[in-house]
Amino acid sequence: MELRHLVSYIALAEELHFGRAALRLHITQPSLSAQLRKLEKSVGAQLVARNSHEVRLTAAGREFEIQARQIVAQVERAARAARATAEGRSGTVNVGYNVPASRHVLPDALVRMTERHPDIAVSLWEKRTGPQLDGLSDGTLDVALVYGHPSTAEFRYRRMLHRVPLVAVVGRGHRWAERAGVPFAELAGQECVLFAREQCPAMYDVIFRAAAQTRISLTVGHYADDPGATAHMVSVRPMVGFASLPRAISMGMGTPGSSSIAVKLVDPVPTLDLYAVWRAEEDNPAVSLFLDCLEAPEPARIPA
Repeated sequence: MELRHLVSYIALAEELHFGRAALRLHITQPSLSAQLRKLEKSVGAQLVARNSHEVRLTAAGREFEIQARQIVAQVERAARAARATAEGRSGTVNVGYNVPASRHVLPDALVRMTERHPDIAVSLWEKRTGPQLDGLSDGTLDVALVYGHPSTAEFRYRRMLHRVPLVAVVGRGHRWAERAGVPFAELAGQECVLFAREQCPAMYDVIFRAAAQTRISLTVGHYADDPGATAHMVSVRPMVGFASLPRAISMGMGTPGSSSIAVKLVDPVPTLDLYAVWRAEEDNPAVSLFLDCLEAPEPARIPA
């Protein structure tokens, strides 16, 4: 069964005249008759009854007309949607993000997308850097808003936010809990809670670069996959974890009722840059439109 046969059948059902239907379709009458025979053979039922005086649809033909119209209309909708997507007028873009991006980048970007491209759907997925880059590789994400940038030809990137500072995370009973700031070198001898490097390579490397800069070794006693788990661990043991300042703020660290405190690290202040990353071989026009709606905000700063 071919789509052109359905289109021809609908024209015949409307005209109930082979000559007029053939003229409308810009084909010969014998060609239209041949198409009808092939269609009826494919369906397995007589759709049109005709004699020297009239052409009419059979009961099967009337039911088939209803279904054929739905099929043709759906194909036309699919074609329009495909053209709109190819032209960047509609479609979907899947965006991964972290907490700094959600606070400083996404709000304005989503407003611009809605104003400029209201028919493009933006799906948002909060993930750490490693899972976001994995999502880009396997196609489940189109854009990643992450710490650092990958050094591979598979991706392209743009720096979005400068100087996202890291803080130490300690429990309320820790001896640092009442201090305004702690030199990084004082981490020497402290038992630390860290995460696997593949979860957030840029943050992991910044922490160890700061340790190398201050000529200390970090003692990693425990691992945790996310800042929430880190906060729980340091609240019950005298250990030190790490989080970005925006993450610490979003988790309410140091607020009444919180079991953990965010303490500034200084000399040096370990910082991260936020990047937008996307695939180098990208064929989704919605991606470039979303990237055009991103603007770099003011740097994140450590509160006094």
